[in-house]
Amino acid sequence: MIDQTDFIHPSAIVEDGAIIGARVHIGPFCYVGSHVEIGEGTVLKSHVVVNGITKIGRDNEIYQFSSIGEVNQDLKYAGEPTRVEIGDRNRIRESVTIHRGTEQGGGLTKVGSDNLLMINTHIAHDCVIGNRCILANNATLGGHVEVDDFAIIGGMTAVHQFCVIGAHVMVGGCSGVAQDVPPYVIAQGNHATPFGLNIEGLKRRGFEKETQQAIRNAYKLLYRSGRTLEEVKPEIEALAKDHPAVQAFIDLFARSTRGIIR
Repeated sequence: MIDQTDFIHPSAIVEDGAIIGARVHIGPFCYVGSHVEIGEGTVLKSHVVVNGITKIGRDNEIYQFSSIGEVNQDLKYAGEPTRVEIGDRNRIRESVTIHRGTEQGGGLTKVGSDNLLMINTHIAHDCVIGNRCILANNATLGGHVEVDDFAIIGGMTAVHQFCVIGAHVMVGGCSGVAQDVPPYVIAQGNHATPFGLNIEGLKRRGFEKETQQAIRNAYKLLYRSGRTLEEVKPEIEALAKDHPAVQAFIDLFARSTRGIIR
């Protein structure tokens, strides 16, 4: 179904069955598969492939040579009807790849809204990306990675399968992330280690000084006390009762399967 307000270049291929919202622009030499849904106002610049069971929201900009919803690189994948979902107002730059999920991983690769995925970013099967994240050039996410809201991942950085990148994290360029990064932390290196808190990011996002101090206190317990995670958890939980922003630490600990960076 194609809306009459759409622009579709004569060289583009849109398979029967695709659902194309109002004011969508599909540029030259694009391919849109039969199970694809594209929301209102989204732009495919040129040479973009959108395949599989893929739903793209409103007002996204997708640049040339990107591939979305294609078969993943998991050798266990046997053609199951897995999906990709992308939210609204994302900028997906040149040569980005976003692969469909796997049955074993829940069947869904998901990208939220208002993200910037720079050139050559790779989002593997079953990844879940939050909102307002930035993945710089050549950032690579292995399968099942979770990236929470407002996270920034530097260029040429690789994130191991099943890792969690917490909210408001900044991972420096050329890093190798092999374990989970708690929220608000700056991480750098191969393998990545903590280098303090992303205080400048918190200031820009309006965190009050009292909240920033509570986050500092949680960080000190976690990384400066010389105690194990299990030993400091009760104190961080107590902080979270008075300062809700600290709860993000507790939530990440509960999701962690690979342990946190040290």
